[in-house]
Amino acid sequence: MENPMKTIFRYLFLAVLAGMLIILAGCRGRDGGNAGHPEEPAAPSAGLPMSVTLTAEAVAAADIKTVTVEMRPWARRVAAAGELEWNARRVVHLTARTPGRLERVLVVQGDRVREGDLLAEIYSPDYLTLQAEYIQASARAKRHAGDPAEEGPARAVQAGARERLVLLGVSAAEIEGLDASASPKPLLAVRAPLSGTVLKSDIVAGDAVELGTSLFRLVDPSTLWACLHILEEDLGVAKAGSEVILRAHAYPGEEFRGRLVLVGDVLDAATRTVEGRVEVSSAGGRLKAGMYVEGSTLAGVERRALVVPEESIQDDGGKPVVFVKTGERTFARRPVETGEKSAGSVEILKGLAEGETVVTSGSFLLKSELRKGALAGD
Repeated sequence: MENPMKTIFRYLFLAVLAGMLIILAGCRGRDGGNAGHPEEPAAPSAGLPMSVTLTAEAVAAADIKTVTVEMRPWARRVAAAGELEWNARRVVHLTARTPGRLERVLVVQGDRVREGDLLAEIYSPDYLTLQAEYIQASARAKRHAGDPAEEGPARAVQAGARERLVLLGVSAAEIEGLDASASPKPLLAVRAPLSGTVLKSDIVAGDAVELGTSLFRLVDPSTLWACLHILEEDLGVAKAGSEVILRAHAYPGEEFRGRLVLVGDVLDAATRTVEGRVEVSSAGGRLKAGMYVEGSTLAGVERRALVVPEESIQDDGGKPVVFVKTGERTFARRPVETGEKSAGSVEILKGLAEGETVVTSGSFLLKSELRKGALAGD
């Protein structure tokens, strides 16, 4: 006869084993036979309704705006921002070409001048000496005119004296005046070599000057450089010589056309950009150095393409989608394939047809409403 204790232990073991099997069966039923290995989370778009209908009040509150999808001329544009600077090729720095004393200063910083205008006058003993040498050399050349032995050397001395005056900035007309009067002028004239604006001048009458003393800095402001910061990703298509359209914050809606004359050779490690230099007219002084500008240039052959505003594209689980208006207050979520972006617009390769209406302002709200619907369904 079986020991009663063994019988009790056998029943207890069977009861525990049965309980464990029941628990395991329940777990497998809930986890679909994959206990300990939860399912991967569904993509954000999985389970979302394909359309949403809003009340009239919700449409008004969301300020939903739409545009019609259209085919239009299209080419990728490289966009870059930057600042206007002086055209360095049209900036001059005038310095004293001889020691002396400033007798008169006729212009100050900010004044506008014309080429040849008198800016200042310097009393210089060296200038008086050079004038005297030229007058004597000129008189000698006249005396020996027609003398085969003396005329050549006399003309050479006269030319040397004339060249020394030219190096001081004396004009051809002033030298001819010396020939006519045979009398030296007391003051050396400093004249503007170009028409423009006085950028800087720190001198006043009575100042002593040495050779090389700074007198004036002038600029011709008729052309400027727009120094744009071209992104590294656009360097392959930004070509010197291409036309650039510039827009300035000071003149909304206006365009200024220039030419990309240089794409720099140094990449800024912090901004990952390269300088692009655009030469542009100042438009009669309307564009000014220091202004911020935005520039864009064509980076390919123009073609016709289906285009929508960039703000109409929403990201849904890493995929681009748009909301198409299919009824008075009904909007359908539509996956699309996008192409190039340019100037706030996006090329649509697949997913839309010409003439359909897509949401621009308010599309984020529509995506939120779809998610609410999905949660309610769950």
